[in-house]
Formats: sequence, structure tokens, C-alpha cells
Amino acid sequence: MTVTDDDPKPQPPSTPDPLDCCGEGCVRCIYDVHEEAMDRYRDALAAWLARHPDASG
Repeated sequence: MTVTDDDPKPQPPSTPDPLDCCGEGCVRCIYDVHEEAMDRYRDALAAWLARHPDASG
């Protein structure tokens, strides 16, 4: 399968700016949200690479 516009390579989420964190120990800190987004990105990238074995990660 070739890379097409119909199946673009997943892009990593933006890293939060340190000023985005209030520093008050929120239960769902912006860094927690980012790590969850990174987990989804890594899963999506692995699936995409499986579909495009000739592409580089």
C-alpha cells in the first residue's frame, strides 16, 4: 500500500507549554492529557506503519 492523502501519517500532539500548567496538582493535569494523547499517537503511528511498511517512522 502506498502513502496517500486518504491515509496520512499521524502527527504527534503539540507539547504543552510549561505555562499551560497551573501547578496546583490538578487530577487531570495538562501533562496527563498530553501523555494520553501521546499514547493514542503511538498506537496510531504503529498501525499506520503496519499499513505502510516501506515508510520510515
